This record gives sequence, C-alpha cells and structure tokens, in this order.
Amino acid sequence: MDFDDTWHPATHPSGAVLPALLAASQMLPPGTKPSGLDFLLAFNVGLEVQGRLMHFSTEAHDIPKRFHPPSVVGTMGSAAATAKLLALSSSQCSHALGIAASLAGAPMANAATQAKPLHIGNATRLGFEAALLAARGMEANPFILDDIPGCSGFGAFYGVYQPKALPVPGEHHQFLLEKQDVAFKRFPAHLGMHWVVDAALSVRNLFLNYAGSFSPALIRTIVLKIPVSKYINRPFPSSEHQARHSFQFNTCAALLDGEVGLGSFSQGSIQRQELRELLDKVVVEHPEDNAANFDKMYGEVTLLLHSGDVLTGKCDTFYGHWRKPLSKESLLKKFRSNASHVLPEEKIETIISMVDDLEKLSDSSQL
Repeated sequence: MDFDDTWHPATHPSGAVLPALLAASQMLPPGTKPSGLDFLLAFNVGLEVQGRLMHFSTEAHDIPKRFHPPSVVGTMGSAAATAKLLALSSSQCSHALGIAASLAGAPMANAATQAKPLHIGNATRLGFEAALLAARGMEANPFILDDIPGCSGFGAFYGVYQPKALPVPGEHHQFLLEKQDVAFKRFPAHLGMHWVVDAALSVRNLFLNYAGSFSPALIRTIVLKIPVSKYINRPFPSSEHQARHSFQFNTCAALLDGEVGLGSFSQGSIQRQELRELLDKVVVEHPEDNAANFDKMYGEVTLLLHSGDVLTGKCDTFYGHWRKPLSKESLLKKFRSNASHVLPEEKIETIISMVDDLEKLSDSSQL
C-alpha cells in the first residue's frame, strides 16, 4: 500500500530488514532463539549498512531516477541484518554482502505499478537467502563494496560512489538511526505527496475562511510548486498505483476532501468528476530552490481565484517527517488501524506490549 517508513538518503529502511529478521527468528531451532536485544541490534545493523552505503554516494541523496533504492540497499541491509542475527563470521558477512549485491536492483520505471511492492519483498527474501548461502559456505567477492576502477562492485548501482573506510565500532558507537530518525507516512502514498498534501490542507483552511465553504468553481488555477521528479509528476492518474505517485492527484484530493487516506485511492475516488475538474486547473512549476531531496524539498500550493485574490499554502516539513516526528499516539493509531484488517484486537495489543519491551524479550520468535 506504500505505507513504508522512509529515510534520507532516500530508501524505505525497515521494510527489507524486519521481515527477514522475523523469518530468521522463526527458523532457528529451540534453544538458539535470539533475544529481543539481539533482534534490535541486528535490526540496527541492517539499517546502518543501508545508510552507510547511501552516504557513500551523492546521487543517493536525491529522489532516485535509475534504481529503486530498497531493491539495492534494502537487499544489502537484509543480508547484513540476517548475518548478524545468525552470528556469522566476519568472512561470512563479507561473502553475504557480495552475494546480495548480485541479487540486487530494480528499475524506477516500475514504480507506480503493481510490480513496485515486489522490490522490497525481493530485497527481504534475497538478502535473507544471501546470508543463508554464506552460512553454508558460498563465497563471493569480499571486496564488493570497494571502488575498484574497471571492475564495478556495489558502485555499479550509483553514478557517483566513493566508499570510505569506517572506524571499528567502540563502546560509544553511534548508529545513524540515533542521528536521524525515519519519516513515517500518515497515508499510503509516495513520501513526496506528504509535502503537497499538508500545503494543500493549509491553503484549504485559508479558502474556507475566505469563502465559508470549499467551492471549486471559485478557483481559476491551482499552481503547484514541486521539485523535478518524473515518476511522481502524473497529471491525470488512471489507477490506484499511479494516484499514489501523483503530486497533482494528492493535492486535489486534499483540497476537495480535507484529508487523504486509504479510501482516497479507490477507483471510485480517482474517477470522480469534481476531482478531474480540479486536476484540469493544475499548473506545475519547478522552482530552482526546490531540490528533489527528502531533506530539502518543499511543496507549495497557490489558488488563483476568479476574483483576482490569491491564496497560498506551503510546507517544508510535514507531520511525520524526521524533523517533525509522529507522536507515539499517532503511530499506535496507524498500527492499530492497519493491523485491524488481519488481526483481532487482543493480538494487536499483545504485539504492542511486546514491542514496547522488546529488549527484555527472551525469545524474539514470539513476535
């Protein structure tokens, strides 16, 4: 549903790691089950590897154009996390990453299609398999992360890749996750949509104060100021997946309904005549100062009214961004809502309690 958490540089860090660790915990025989603390450490290792690899590339800092990041660094993170949980040797870990690199990669052209969720699913599965193969003795290039001229390793996935030697972690090692949290989505769409939705809701409130109610007939033009990113610039989406990746659609849905949620992406919602009429009024602009970067971008929505009046809403940090994180209450509300589709209330509350005290859990397979 595109509800994954998102990081900077751009990827969905947890989606490829968490399922692999759950599978590994279940797989291990009784008496060898990892504790909750082991689980948390392996999870952090999986995220750390993804973050370190992306920080080696300036290209990785921007909204991607070639490879979908979870299919690349997610596969590596899954392999690293699984290798840590299985307590593989240093040599086996190197081979696990080498094997994972041969299983990584998916093109951005499959974003906004039913194939997109395969990217992170395959990243989980293939990284997990890479660690298992390394545990069984399979070898790969142990220098796959190095930049070797004339013989590309992991750098094949990025136009600019400059790896650096990292210090050996000491007692006071600080994980990247401690320096910068992830962004949690409030609704299931591409992260970039959250900027324009919050900007649209802001200008909608101005419009309500101006006119008393939301009347699209009063609007002549909707000016949308967004960064350049081809795969999320979709003027007239025709499917659920395209709508989740459309600046224009999410802006107009927020203006029309006063919110964007799960129901916004149903076919009935997408094909509404009043929504299509709003989409016809959208004009897109790409200001030079609006970088295609989840740390620096902004969304701005301006309504040019037939009366000549102009109303503007702007968002540079949406609620859920790492600079403005969701409260625990909001996170739990989101989890309960999503989990209610597949689990009874009793199990949902058990999971919440278990995760709250995960570091005290003696057997992480209970998750």
